[in-house]
Amino acid sequence: MPSRVVVALGGNAILRAGQRGTAEEQLSNIRDTCRLMADMVAAGHDVVITHGNGPQVGNILLQNEEAAGAVPPMPLDICGAQSQGQIGYLTQRELHNELLARGLRRVVVTIVTQVVVDPRDPAFQNPTKPVGPYYSPEHAQRLIADRGYHMKNIPGRGWRRVVPSPDPVAIHERDAILKLVEGGAIVVASGGGGIPVRLSPGGDLSGVEAVIDKDLAGQRLARDVGAHVFLILTDVDRVAVNYGRDDQRFIDRMDVEEAQSLLDAGQFPPGSMGPKMLAAIRFIREGGQRAVIAGLECAARALQGAAGTTIVPRA
Repeated sequence: MPSRVVVALGGNAILRAGQRGTAEEQLSNIRDTCRLMADMVAAGHDVVITHGNGPQVGNILLQNEEAAGAVPPMPLDICGAQSQGQIGYLTQRELHNELLARGLRRVVVTIVTQVVVDPRDPAFQNPTKPVGPYYSPEHAQRLIADRGYHMKNIPGRGWRRVVPSPDPVAIHERDAILKLVEGGAIVVASGGGGIPVRLSPGGDLSGVEAVIDKDLAGQRLARDVGAHVFLILTDVDRVAVNYGRDDQRFIDRMDVEEAQSLLDAGQFPPGSMGPKMLAAIRFIREGGQRAVIAGLECAARALQGAAGTTIVPRA
């Protein structure tokens, strides 16, 4: 049955392993992804799209560093906004073209999305999210002294900046996004987890040097637009327990209680499947019908329940 679907695109929807990240490479990947999105639209689904932005923000930060002597570098929240515009533009353009080729006339629009975070979130006391390029020890120490960066030594790679990754509290543009969706638009929103902002008691917004997990922000988006399905597309076909071990086992379907139990048991690491499972669990607990984690190429079949891992309410 047609439904409202929030699709969270992983990095492989925009940039594949081994690619340099040229405009041509990213455009080709996004064009392929938009064909999959157009299949969903053609099947009658209301589609809302969110996406990652790690490589793109990393490149922007590297460009900042390389050109710092000539052009003032921008803070992380502005870099996130730049990446939202870049990826959103290519997505809305290519999805428009694909829908037009199929005789489907739909408005596709990108919302530069701010996501409110709590300044008391423990993540601000323990920055863990690596961003940007690798540095020599000497350069890292200069950045610590001059800019107050938190730096971490990555064995065999060099020093890298780490920033907080707070929990998303609210999507500031919620009402605008919902009106667009209810008006029939296909909306690209909350890209890269959204731009982290703090909200003052008087209602003013200010940018925050942080990175929000895209799947956790995608779950907030799915809740806000009343999605029936939260579809997380990544680079693995299904969720596995005992991943990488001899007794590895793939799971096609589980209820939210089993998913929570496996997450609590440490089956899903924080740096990979953990946030996806947490986002899926939150979506179901807050009234969603189905959350699905699947490979990008399996998108249509996963939406039909024929691929990926489906998480449902208590059996």
